[in-house]
Order: sequence, then structure tokens, then C-alpha cells
Amino acid sequence: MQFQDSASTMRTIASNGDGHVQEVVRQAHEELRQLLQQRSEVMRRIGTIKQTIAGLANLFGDDVLSEELLELVDRKSKGRQPGFTRACRMVLMDANRALSARELCDRIQEKAPPMLERHKDPMASVTTVLNRLVAYGEARAVALDSGRRAWQWVADSESELTPGPAAPAQQ
Repeated sequence: MQFQDSASTMRTIASNGDGHVQEVVRQAHEELRQLLQQRSEVMRRIGTIKQTIAGLANLFGDDVLSEELLELVDRKSKGRQPGFTRACRMVLMDANRALSARELCDRIQEKAPPMLERHKDPMASVTTVLNRLVAYGEARAVALDSGRRAWQWVADSESELTPGPAAPAQQ
């Protein structure tokens, strides 16, 4: 009889506790949602500031930037071949419009041909990186007039996020 009473009591505690658990889950969900929104806002702001600094360096030369700032905006070589994701970031950040995966591939080919040689399917690799940058909140996918996808570096102002001219027929 004692066991049945204990089991019944445990079921009652569990069912009453379920409301508490649901409240904790609800609060955790809300906090996670808020933090993800804040991260997205911070990434947009970082993107805007990096674009501004990169634009100034393009106009006045990298020598206007300190060593630390060169590293922070990914313009300083660390003595090794820069990573593929970093190259995609830089091309996208320097672009003044949305780029298709093909255009991004072509620009990497112009700047660092050996980087693409290491990839069995460079277009697939570029597309994967671009989709990750979207997930990180650093880039945004847009539809071109042709219906093809393109990607643009995220900046603070949504008005800055406009697709460029239609991409070539190849994707």
C-alpha cells in the first residue's frame, strides 16, 4: 500500500511540476529568441563597420589601418593561405551588390586561384559557405530578377540590401 501511495504522490508531483517545467522552458525559449535577435543585430553592425573600414582602406591604402585593425577586418595575412570562408567573406564584403555563387567563384579565381583548386566542386563549396554566412547572420540571400539566388554582406540598413543586376545564366 505504501508503494502505491508513493507512486501516486510522485505522479501528482510530476503533473504539478509539469507546469513549472513548461514555464522554465517558455522562459528559456524567450531568452534564446532574444539572444539570437541580438546576435543578428550585432553581426549586422559588425558587417557595416567592417565594410566602412574596408572602404576607407581601399580609398587610402591599408597603411591607414593599425596592425590590430588589419587583422580584425581580415586584411592582414597571417603568414599562411587565408581560409576559404574568409575569402568568401572578403569578396562578399567588398562587393557593392549581391553576388551569385558563380560571380563569387569567379572573383575568388581572380584573386586567389589556388584556393579553388583545392575544392572538388568549387561552386558547391562556395554555396555551402554562403549559406553558412547567412546562418551566422553575416550575409543575406536575395532573389535576383532572373529568379536566381544571390548573396549580399549584411549591413545595418536594410535599404543597403538590394539585389544587383541579374546574374549570368550559369549558377
